[in-house]
Amino acid sequence: MAAEGGGKEMNEIKTQFTTREGLYKLLSHSEYSRPNRVPFNSQGSNPVRVSFVNVNDQSGNGDRLCFNVGRELYFYIYKGVRKAADLSKPIDKRIYKGTQPTCHDFNHLTATAESVSLLVGFSAGQVQLIDPIKKETSKLFNEERLIDKSRVTCVKWVPGSESLFLVAHSSGNMYLYNVEHTCGTTAPHYQLLKQGESFAVHTCKSKSTRNPLLKWTVGEGALNEFAFSPDGKFLACVSQDGFLRVFNFDSVELHGTMKSYFGGLLCVCWSPDGKYIVTGGEDDLVTVWSFVDCRVIARGHGHKSWVSVVAFDPYTTSVEESDPMEFSGSDEDFQDLHFGRDRANSTQSRLSKRNSTDSRPVSVTYRFGSVGQDTQLCLWDLTEDILFPHQPLSRARTHTNVMNATSPPAGSGGTNPGSNGNSITTPGNSVPPPLPRSNSLPHSAVSNAGSKSSVMDGAIASGVSKFATLSLHDRKERHHEKDHKRNHSMGHISSKSSDKLNLVTKTKTDPAKTLGTPLCPRMEDVPLLEPLICKKIAHERLTVLIFLEDCIVTACQEGFICTWARPGKVIQQNTDMAVSRFSLHTCPAGAGAECRHSF
Repeated sequence: MAAEGGGKEMNEIKTQFTTREGLYKLLSHSEYSRPNRVPFNSQGSNPVRVSFVNVNDQSGNGDRLCFNVGRELYFYIYKGVRKAADLSKPIDKRIYKGTQPTCHDFNHLTATAESVSLLVGFSAGQVQLIDPIKKETSKLFNEERLIDKSRVTCVKWVPGSESLFLVAHSSGNMYLYNVEHTCGTTAPHYQLLKQGESFAVHTCKSKSTRNPLLKWTVGEGALNEFAFSPDGKFLACVSQDGFLRVFNFDSVELHGTMKSYFGGLLCVCWSPDGKYIVTGGEDDLVTVWSFVDCRVIARGHGHKSWVSVVAFDPYTTSVEESDPMEFSGSDEDFQDLHFGRDRANSTQSRLSKRNSTDSRPVSVTYRFGSVGQDTQLCLWDLTEDILFPHQPLSRARTHTNVMNATSPPAGSGGTNPGSNGNSITTPGNSVPPPLPRSNSLPHSAVSNAGSKSSVMDGAIASGVSKFATLSLHDRKERHHEKDHKRNHSMGHISSKSSDKLNLVTKTKTDPAKTLGTPLCPRMEDVPLLEPLICKKIAHERLTVLIFLEDCIVTACQEGFICTWARPGKVIQQNTDMAVSRFSLHTCPAGAGAECRHSF
């Protein structure tokens, strides 16, 4: 078996790897893997993205999968580790002309076996609402591109809402829409609602309510991704200017910021309890930021190129009592800590218990992963010795060699390899609306309701305030850069970013002066994590990483979605069918319900 560090046999594609939990194995034995054996030409194509939803059908096989590749969009029943998928029979297939799908998101709140609401963003700026089960297209937003002409970079339903959704564009703007409202026949006019450091929010001026409800302008450069906190109250955004900005979503207040070591930030995710945020980007690093303390607490170095996706593994996040003899839960709670979806509530209650006191009654080890343009998958453990150092910050190493990982890393509180806690019970980075809003992040503003009513008066009837980013400046040259900028200096960043910040706020931050400050600590000032594993798992850059209960799902730009079975999850008697490598680049003519669309 190859070394776990990823430095050897770099040209070999790995099909399995070992962590302290056991062996993860790629399920790759299927005749459906690559129809026609024609490699997908990814040049000029938008990243492959994957979205999941569970429709809770009677068969017990309720998982549904949506993915885009090139001009095509597919919708399948996802059978995971159970059996092979029949790729010749998609539930829905759509081919678009003149534009390409770039991102998508299911509404988990309204999904049923008969109907699902799927938002799809496009390279030309439009957003489409479709129902792939009914094979219907209900609405098209920004159809005439009067709101924004740039590529959609991220689209998500607002947690807990059946009608509100957020859309970010490569122009740097973000907009809030309501599916019940129409877009105007002329370009919208805006009036300032609120302004703060490096951001401004505007409402749409019109005699009748129309989309967009709100437009946010944040910082400098494209907004690459955003993510809601597990309770839906906060929004984390990462931009091409290298900044993470975290907002209180209801009161439209800036909670905190962080600056990348250099270059843009490309991806962001929340820990299951909302206490930590992880980002990745063009500095090849993963950065862990504390929501409570608003500071960088660790960086991780393992990738050799840009980090494209980061995600927490809620099923391997471990929670234990600090005194094993003083277990303060029921026997059922103890079982939930190890098996089943119900363990989410058990872990969440323990995380909340920890948040409510300074005595640290429980010990937590967070597991998160990252994939990058270097085609490598890295897994990381965030342990107690990093979260709560007992001495001044040092260049601590938390690398665990899986060959002798019979005990947890020092300071992790005796992490049980089998304990899999979770507060998010659906896949992906999007937070499902049914999440218990009481199990939340700590927040500084306790009067959200009051501030929300004053700030959002007349803006949105539902009371959930919203968000958008940057100046009305086309940054196309940013998005066509293909080379890895290893000579990207802080001086270059500052020279490009300083002027346009004046369009947003009277104060500006010179990125060249942030190094060595709490916004961007020097490398020697924070602990440096090393990955538990670092494996080359694809030939093309990786674009998807999703943690499910019984598997890990990855995808690369070559056009394959791969399922990695968790330890003990491979169904031995069905190994001939336990395959889940989806080929995205081809589909037999006439297969399924094929729809062609032209904007």
